[in-house]
Amino acid sequence: MKGGKSALHETLKRQILTLELEPDGDLDEVKLSEEYGISRTPVRDVLRQLAVDGYVDIRENRGARVVPMNHSTLRDFFLVAPMIYEAIGRLAVQNCRAGQLDILRACQERFRAAVMARDAEKMVMENNRFHELIGEMAGSAFLKPTLNRLLIDHARIGHTFFRPATAEMEDNLAKSCLHHDRMIEALAQRDETAMINLVFEHWDLSRQNMELFIAPKALTSETNRRVAARRDSEESLSEVSS
Repeated sequence: MKGGKSALHETLKRQILTLELEPDGDLDEVKLSEEYGISRTPVRDVLRQLAVDGYVDIRENRGARVVPMNHSTLRDFFLVAPMIYEAIGRLAVQNCRAGQLDILRACQERFRAAVMARDAEKMVMENNRFHELIGEMAGSAFLKPTLNRLLIDHARIGHTFFRPATAEMEDNLAKSCLHHDRMIEALAQRDETAMINLVFEHWDLSRQNMELFIAPKALTSETNRRVAARRDSEESLSEVSS
């Protein structure tokens, strides 16, 4: 047994964000109840809370599943994310409190420690929490649910960002950490212009890495090479036949 309702909640969040649990995968209440040593009622409570936060989809008479991620949701994600991140950034500058900044700084130190240790799992979780905290600073009942849902897919799409295997990826990870530091400074100084500039720089850095995850350069290059070779062959045949 793994230890109770709180442990189940945190573990499911981590497993969803790191793709240990695949999108659209079913969640078995009976199995979870046995693994965590709790009855099915608290298991359902955890699943309902995760559904409110955007991690889980509860279907009538079919049980719970990990929230899906497909072509339609990916397209919507890339269209909507920068707009929501900008709005959250503006509101966070306007509404953040000193106590919230202290919590954000502590989160950033945990993220920095995870970066130094190259602990991919902790980097995913602390990065997600960092941006959740900025959402809490914004204080918008309308934007918070949308932000939470975006951050889930952001983590799932870009999880390879935190497993740097090249010098470029290592450099991007360092830039991401620096962006966090500067966001904290902008929030502390109520500098909305600086914050919005950082939001877009941070988004652009993440977007580039997420696009690599969705369509790796090597695969794209090989595909393009084959298409070009086929086109050249067809053109040669056409010239011969004419």
